[in-house]
Amino acid sequence: MPDSPALPPDPLLALYTGKVRVRVGGLLLHEGGLLLAAHRGLLPLGAPFWSPPGGGWQFGESLHEALVREFREETGLAVRVGRFLHLHEFRRDGLQALELFFEVLAAGDAAPAPRLGHDPEHAAGAQLLTELAWHTPRQLLALPPAHVHPVLRGLLSVDDLFVPQLHFGG
Repeated sequence: MPDSPALPPDPLLALYTGKVRVRVGGLLLHEGGLLLAAHRGLLPLGAPFWSPPGGGWQFGESLHEALVREFREETGLAVRVGRFLHLHEFRRDGLQALELFFEVLAAGDAAPAPRLGHDPEHAAGAQLLTELAWHTPRQLLALPPAHVHPVLRGLLSVDDLFVPQLHFGG
């Protein structure tokens, strides 16, 4: 069963449609908030879809190397990869991915100061990422569920992030 009802595919997503991908995502906490990236093209009327920073695993990389690279591309942050936390089967509107989520820790002692990066697979005017923001579990609960990645729906506390989960579709 897909994560949400089918919509016509957005042209921005053509690169990923009809393919099975393996993706890595990073869960970075700071002062009770979780760093999330808003993606366009997944919801109608340009509504943001909030998901942990991450992306595709490339041939020749370890999963940790892929996550460090993706985090740097999308947020400008250097991170260290921590515990493996969640495995999720994502299926929606012609998109299909096996997603692996890890705890990530900001490298160095300074407070993380993310800046919106880019996806090298997309031209400057066709980026999927539109915003980075720190969200508390309470803020996520206030959003429509379709706007929040399924692994983050229903979080009551940041501690819930560290309860390993396996999400498989039907």
